[in-house]
Amino acid sequence: MDLLHNAVRPYAWGSRTAIAELLGKEVPAPHPEAELWMGAHPGDPSRVVGADGAERSLLELLSVDPDGQLGPRLAERWGSRLPFLLKVLAAEEALSLQAHPSARQAAEGFAAEEAAGVPRDAAVRNYKDPAAKPELICALTEFHALAGFREPSRTVALLRTLDAPALAPYTEMLVAQPDSSGLRALFTMLITLPQTSLSSLLPQVLDACVLHVKEHGEFDLECRTILELGESYPGDAGVLAALLLNRIVLQPGEAIHLPAGNLHAYLRGTGIEILANSDNVLRCGLTPKHVDVPELLRVLDFRCGDMDVMTGEEISPGVRVYRTPAPEFELSRLDLTGEARINHDGPQILICTSGAAVLTNVRGDELRLTRGQSVWLPASDPAVIVRPDGVESAQLFRATAGTD
Repeated sequence: MDLLHNAVRPYAWGSRTAIAELLGKEVPAPHPEAELWMGAHPGDPSRVVGADGAERSLLELLSVDPDGQLGPRLAERWGSRLPFLLKVLAAEEALSLQAHPSARQAAEGFAAEEAAGVPRDAAVRNYKDPAAKPELICALTEFHALAGFREPSRTVALLRTLDAPALAPYTEMLVAQPDSSGLRALFTMLITLPQTSLSSLLPQVLDACVLHVKEHGEFDLECRTILELGESYPGDAGVLAALLLNRIVLQPGEAIHLPAGNLHAYLRGTGIEILANSDNVLRCGLTPKHVDVPELLRVLDFRCGDMDVMTGEEISPGVRVYRTPAPEFELSRLDLTGEARINHDGPQILICTSGAAVLTNVRGDELRLTRGQSVWLPASDPAVIVRPDGVESAQLFRATAGTD
């Protein structure tokens, strides 16, 4: 078990305080800090700190010794690739409206772009690899998101409440077909509106949202979100598309799983994100980055209803696991007041998010983690006992591969 040194990604939507404060650095940071990456992503792999203080890329360690680092089960399935990436995500502004492909869709898209000769580093490239990219976000602070298509009857109620004249024909489309097919038709029409139509419709919707907020109406939070997005992304069709999505507020410890095809946008807050180690993102709005609406429509899942908010299954005192169908990852939360034993037949990454902890293995080796520090546990390491150190409690998050 060895400490990790991890990269901080400075995207414009990030926070100047959340990650800096977690890492014990100067606050505010000199620039927005959006994500702390823990894993072996080729773009910014973590560095493993040896007992002698020397650092080595985790990506290099995996390539040299996949069986020892990943274990035979994972090495057989994933080769020398760590299948998951763990992040601390800190958003002050909305991320793009996006979805991720399934494994089949990613393989098809990657092969098509390879055959077409699209450079892998091209800005217009959709598929950087042939892998799926499911995700799970677990809130560290109150966390706001748009995710999944709202149940159509509730969206009809929202649209009718806004009562913008130019919106009426679109509302009636969903009234006539209040199901996934109706959502597909309405979303497709809104996200592909000609600029002249968008320039007429969007101001009416924003004016209606202002009025609804002033009256403290039923859809106050949804309307405030549309107004915020409209201010940040004027004239963007993604603002209208956001009318169709569930508006979610997660409390600390709550999580949502975002499988392939789920349309979503993180809005603000800090969370622990775990995802498949892939770069495949398809966007349709709320971003200056490459947008490919036709390809997004090919992968979108228009099944609708409330998103399942997860609190984790308690598997032992103070240890909760957030189970998903994703074979690439599994996230656990450890809220410790005493000892907990952690064992797995594959590699693990642990990050301390509160207090301090001591890890001890059966050989008697010890490693202390303070808040913001993380540790790499290769598959060849023995089981570890973790306990709070010098404090009444400690919180850690643990990333492993899935168990299927």
